[in-house]
Amino acid sequence: MFFKLGISKGEFVGVSAPYRRTARIFSDNTYFDSGKWMYVLHQNYADSPENFVRAFLLIQKDVLELFDYIEPSDTNLAAHSHRIHELLLRTCVEIEANCSAILRENGYVSSGNWNLGDYKKIEQSHYLSQYEIKVPNWLGSLGVRAPFSSWASSGSLAWYTAYNQTKHDRHLNFAKANFENLIDAVTGLSALLASQFLDNDFSPAGMGLSINPGGLGDGFEPSIGGFFRLKFPDNIPDDEKYDFTHSDIDFKKDIFQSFNYT
Repeated sequence: MFFKLGISKGEFVGVSAPYRRTARIFSDNTYFDSGKWMYVLHQNYADSPENFVRAFLLIQKDVLELFDYIEPSDTNLAAHSHRIHELLLRTCVEIEANCSAILRENGYVSSGNWNLGDYKKIEQSHYLSQYEIKVPNWLGSLGVRAPFSSWASSGSLAWYTAYNQTKHDRHLNFAKANFENLIDAVTGLSALLASQFLDNDFSPAGMGLSINPGGLGDGFEPSIGGFFRLKFPDNIPDDEKYDFTHSDIDFKKDIFQSFNYT
């Protein structure tokens, strides 16, 4: 089922039921207030979300270990190694897994194997180009990344291109398995998870969704995994914002609709 509610009788009406695996800003310009975010915990919202989060947490753990040897700084962006190459491959495979899950669970159908042309369609629903991710303790001016920014103009992703090039011919393209492309891939995966699950890690300890009460005052919110900080999209058309309340979330029914990717 797919539907959108538009402008009616001069009154603003947004999207009245959440899309599968799609976190959105609400019509009051918040993401977390008044328990409305709890739709992400619904059993029909996403298939096995904890497995996608766990895969990211393992990657983040290895990236933080890499920081023991390569300082996160502007001057190290060109550094490349076999270890970086391994992490770049793992991260981009996980990005593909998340993109495939979003498309599949929203009923997207396309012949052949899906590729970046298919994954790029997620920009329509998740506004990934607007996500900004801050890498803490970064030395220099390039510690805030916008890994999907080129999708705002339908451009390619340099770090994803590097992943494909090093995957198919590592010897000739080894220098592209560099620190900058890895950081963009990992922060891209962090944003992709946030665009589905906000900052919920689906841990056995409980829902544990933390709300930043002012935080560092930098405009960034905590991310899944607790290391990266991010800004959620806020430049979304009014009629594309979610417009339902906590009382509309019925955990005994499938309340979700599918996004119609074109």
